[in-house]
Amino acid sequence: MNRLKLAFLAALFLSCFLNAANAQSAGESSNSQLPTLTARSNLVLVPVLVKSQARKVVLSLTAEDFTLTDNGVPQAVRIEEGALGQPLALAVIVQTGGQGAAYLRDYRDLGAILDAVIGGVPHRVAVIAFDSKARLEQDFTADTDAAAETIAALQAGDTGAAILDALDFGIRLLGAQPPSYRRAVLLFSETADNGSKKGLEDAVRAVEETNTAIYSFGFSTTQAAVKHEASKLPLPGGTPYSGEPYQPGGCLSKDPNADPDAHGNRGAQALDCAGDLLPPLRLARIAFLAAKDGLKRNVPKSVAELTGGEYFAFNDAKTLARHLITISNDVPNYYFLSFRPQSPHPGFHALALKVKNRSSYEVNARKGYWIEAAMKQTNK
Repeated sequence: MNRLKLAFLAALFLSCFLNAANAQSAGESSNSQLPTLTARSNLVLVPVLVKSQARKVVLSLTAEDFTLTDNGVPQAVRIEEGALGQPLALAVIVQTGGQGAAYLRDYRDLGAILDAVIGGVPHRVAVIAFDSKARLEQDFTADTDAAAETIAALQAGDTGAAILDALDFGIRLLGAQPPSYRRAVLLFSETADNGSKKGLEDAVRAVEETNTAIYSFGFSTTQAAVKHEASKLPLPGGTPYSGEPYQPGGCLSKDPNADPDAHGNRGAQALDCAGDLLPPLRLARIAFLAAKDGLKRNVPKSVAELTGGEYFAFNDAKTLARHLITISNDVPNYYFLSFRPQSPHPGFHALALKVKNRSSYEVNARKGYWIEAAMKQTNK
């Protein structure tokens, strides 16, 4: 078979099976309240923090200094000037259940530090507490002192630590804020989720479907809980999908074991199969699985990495204050890159960003975004 015929058949295969997958998943997504990204005209925003090997913020870069790929495809980027002057909507999400109760005293004097993190821009701050359920303790307000007092007055909850559910709750509230506002989360929690109803796939999607930077502060989960979470991780070498060929019937076989990750969903199986045959989709699938595995290991760290935010481990009020001051210095020094997708297929897109000729630089940037088949929102 010559190269032209092979390319034609690959394109035909992808078109047919993406249509099948979209038809099958239409019912599942029809009730979603999350915003979606248009595949043809939308702008993808990528907040970026760059530090030198000495951990100093690098401020002198231009758009030409960055290399950005979307599922391995290079993209032309620009820097959005003035983005840091935009108003800020901030959700402070605090674990009060489980081990979180022991750390509530560390949050009693956050007023001045919150002001420093927000900076001198118009803002709205909400406070969300969670144990086995998330609760809005303080609706969005421009009064930072009121938000700090609410945090200081939080009471111990039940034994739960539904981190993924609380993030979903907070991100949805942020999504209802005016589109001119930047969105950010300060998350204070243990490392392992306990009790969320939100699935890992939905959690990755919720985090990546909105341009929300998450700054996380984590305290260690008990060894027993860590062991429990570890028991649910994939076997060494990855999932059955990631490194092994499909059964003799092929990736589209009706054998239920042909694609273990599809869980019997033929639409999902078609996308997985296309991902095997077409490298950009394969790259996205691997990145998506890595994001899911990261959420199993350390939720606050993983969501910070996915969104281009920062993660800090803390154990008392002193170390927490020091980390918050670090963030207050970092937030004003983000670059905001933007691009229009050149390969806008539906599903998860993996982003990779580097600084040219500066391999020693530490780059914190958004790791991906999500595209729906039918899209309406203009910014992601």
